[in-house]
Amino acid sequence: MSNSYQKTVLNNGIRIVTEKIPSRTVSAGIWVDVGARDEQPDNNGSAHFVEHMLFKGTTSRTAQEIAQEFDTLGGMSNAFTSGETTSYYATVLDDQMERLVGLMGDIFQNSLFDEEEVVREREVVLQEISMVEDTPDDRIHELFTGGLWGEHPLGYTVLGRREVVAAMDSAGLREYMRREYTPERIVIAASGNVDHEQFCHLWQAQVGGLVGSNTGSRRQPPPVLAPVRKLHKKNLEQAHLVLGSYGLPLVAPERYTLYLLHVLLGGNMSSRLFQEVREKAGLAYSIYSYLSSFTDSGYFGVYLGVDPAVVNKAMELVAREIKGLRQSTVSETKLSRAKDYAKAGIYLSAENMESRMTRIARNELTFGRYVSFDEVAAGFDQVRSEDIADLAALLFSRPLSATVLGPLKVKDIDWRPLDME
Repeated sequence: MSNSYQKTVLNNGIRIVTEKIPSRTVSAGIWVDVGARDEQPDNNGSAHFVEHMLFKGTTSRTAQEIAQEFDTLGGMSNAFTSGETTSYYATVLDDQMERLVGLMGDIFQNSLFDEEEVVREREVVLQEISMVEDTPDDRIHELFTGGLWGEHPLGYTVLGRREVVAAMDSAGLREYMRREYTPERIVIAASGNVDHEQFCHLWQAQVGGLVGSNTGSRRQPPPVLAPVRKLHKKNLEQAHLVLGSYGLPLVAPERYTLYLLHVLLGGNMSSRLFQEVREKAGLAYSIYSYLSSFTDSGYFGVYLGVDPAVVNKAMELVAREIKGLRQSTVSETKLSRAKDYAKAGIYLSAENMESRMTRIARNELTFGRYVSFDEVAAGFDQVRSEDIADLAALLFSRPLSATVLGPLKVKDIDWRPLDME
């Protein structure tokens, strides 16, 4: 365990984790185990809208004063919502820590959700939805996950459906936050020049009185559906594709093998997909694989953007490379390179306070403990080439799901290579 890592659980169940690192800066964040999957069809987009509203005024600060104060602290502040998590975080100079906790505690506890602000911010969120709809390489991922998870909340978009967001009001958002933001779902994290006892003392004063309603939604694991292949017609220059299949949960013992499988397939410039589809065939400028993992499930995706005329050839090449991983043993040299790449990524991210803070928060939410860099490196080192082949055989034994967005007709597309036979 890191000597600099400490964890305290407040009486109400809020967890506080810190990692003291010699630095002039501190990165701190409030992490809530709540996201788009904790919604229903009639309130989809609530977690994201709540995240926006926390910056829109409290009992003692206007929206403008909150923005000015974050700016005055210097550094950087932001927030995001994902399928399972909402986070509010900032990086500041160490002598501004107390002010930052006061500001974050205020917005977290005392936001007003003023109806006029809700109406204004609703337009901002609707513009955000429009922006994604106009950005095909973002939109394609929403369309793919919608097909993969079906009616399950993991298939919902984080931003929410336009007509649902348009109907949201102050009372509904406030109720969503009250119901879902319960103490046992909250982790407060900091990395940098931070004194653990003082940090806990500051937060105890801010959130020690928060009580849980324990009425938050209980997550249901998603079903495994038959592969969905769908064309979404849109008049674009390129055809955008996502192909993929179900993956593994965040806590799966094979997570190290899964990550290396992703690196070998499409995770970097020497990967099979980058070399074959981009460098040799010249079909795509952007092509990569990616992992999306949740507490109880996950998926493995491949994205590429190509000329509409070569969609079938591109799908054939991707399927061929996936089958190649399934059928052959990766050479020791290639596996060793993938391990070096994965480990370098971890150690390089250790230089950044925000990524360190993110890491200890995520590990607390996922595993309930500190995970050392050396433990992760050792996890990669233990993976053998036969583990890669076994996992590829397991994940890619079923036909792939696929989504195509672009100027094509259904009859133009040959899905057969994705049957993986």
